[in-house]
Amino acid sequence: MPGPVPAPDLGPQGTRRLPAGEPDAAPAPRWSGSAPVPPPPPRRRAWGESAEPTPVPPAPPEPPEHRPPVDPWAGADTGGWELPSAELPALPPTLPYPAPPPTRPYSGPPAPPPAGPVSPPPAPLPSPPVSRPASPPAPVARPAPPPAFVARPPAPPPAAPVRPPRQRRGKQSPLPVAPPPGWQAPKGYVPVAVRKRRRWPWLLLLTLACCCGCPAYYGMPIAAQYPAKAALPAEVDDLRLRDDSRSEQTARQLETEVRKAHWLAEETFAGVYATGDGKRVTVFGGTGFRFTPEADAEKELDRLTAQYRLGAAQVVETGVRGRHGRCAVGRDGGTDVVVCTSADHGSIATAVFTRLSVDDSARLLDRMRTQIVTADQN
Repeated sequence: MPGPVPAPDLGPQGTRRLPAGEPDAAPAPRWSGSAPVPPPPPRRRAWGESAEPTPVPPAPPEPPEHRPPVDPWAGADTGGWELPSAELPALPPTLPYPAPPPTRPYSGPPAPPPAGPVSPPPAPLPSPPVSRPASPPAPVARPAPPPAFVARPPAPPPAAPVRPPRQRRGKQSPLPVAPPPGWQAPKGYVPVAVRKRRRWPWLLLLTLACCCGCPAYYGMPIAAQYPAKAALPAEVDDLRLRDDSRSEQTARQLETEVRKAHWLAEETFAGVYATGDGKRVTVFGGTGFRFTPEADAEKELDRLTAQYRLGAAQVVETGVRGRHGRCAVGRDGGTDVVVCTSADHGSIATAVFTRLSVDDSARLLDRMRTQIVTADQN
C-alpha cells in the first residue's frame, strides 16, 4: 500500500505556498477594452533608392601613433658594429683655426707734407749733472688690445647703369675703311668726300604735289566755268539780234531741240543774228555741269551732221583750259555754212555761220559766247 500523501503547505491566509526554487506564474491578462495593435507594415522604398541595403562603412584605419612600436632590427646580429675598422687609417688630429692678426684703429688721413724745407731743431745744451735719488723704474707701456669691431666708411652707392643711345632702324652707312699700309694714290687722284643724299625732302614734295597739285589743276577750270548763266545781247560786233516772227519761231524750235538733246541742261538759249549786207549767224546752246566737255563737243557735231550734211570735224584751239572747240563745213539748203561748237565744264554753245571761213567762224563764236555766257559766282 502506498504511504500517506503529505498535506500541502498552506500560508497564513489559507493560500498555497510556493516552493523556494519555483518561479512565479505569469499573471493573467487583463481586459483593457481595445483591440490589439497590429505590427507596422514594411517601409516602402523611396524613388531612386537602391533595393540593396546600404553597406556599413569600414572602420577607419588605426593611426600609426597608436600602434605599438616595432624594432626594425629585431633578430639581427648587431654585435660587430662597434668593432674598430682595420682597413681605414685613423683620421689626423684637427688643427686649430689660426687667430687673425691684430688690427690698428683708423687714425684719419696722413698729415700733408710741409710746404718748405724744415730745418732740424737745435741740439739741446748739456746740463750739469745733478745728484738725485734713484727713482723706481717706470712700468713698460703695453699696446692696447685691438678693438673687437672697426668702423669702416660707408661704401659709395652703385652708379646708375648708362643706357646705350637708341639707334635708328634702317640702312646704316658703312664705316670708312683705312687704306692698307704703304698704299699710294695714283697720279692726279683728288679725294672727294661723298655726300649722303637725302631723299625725304623730294618724297615730301612729290607727295604734296600729288595730293594738292592734281586736284587744284583739274579743279580750277571747273570752279571758274561752273555755274554759269546765259543771256542773248542785242548786238555782237556788227551783228544784231533779229526779233521778227520767223526768227523767233526758228529760235523756239532750236531751244526745243537743245532741250531734247541735253535734258540735264539748266538753261537753254537760241537766237538769229544778221548784218546789213546779208551775213547770218544762228546761235543756240545751254548751261549746266559737264564732266567731259571734249566728248560733248564731238557728240554735238555728230547730232548736226545729218541736218547740215557736215564733213570731217576740225579741232579748234580756244586758248582756255577746259574749253574744247570743233568746226565742220556743210550745206544748209543751197548755201555753204560752217558749223562750230564750243563746250566747257559749265556750258555748250553752237553757231551756224554763212559767208565766213572756218577760222573766222571759230574766232567769232568765241567772242559771241564771251558775251552770251557768263560765270555765276553768287
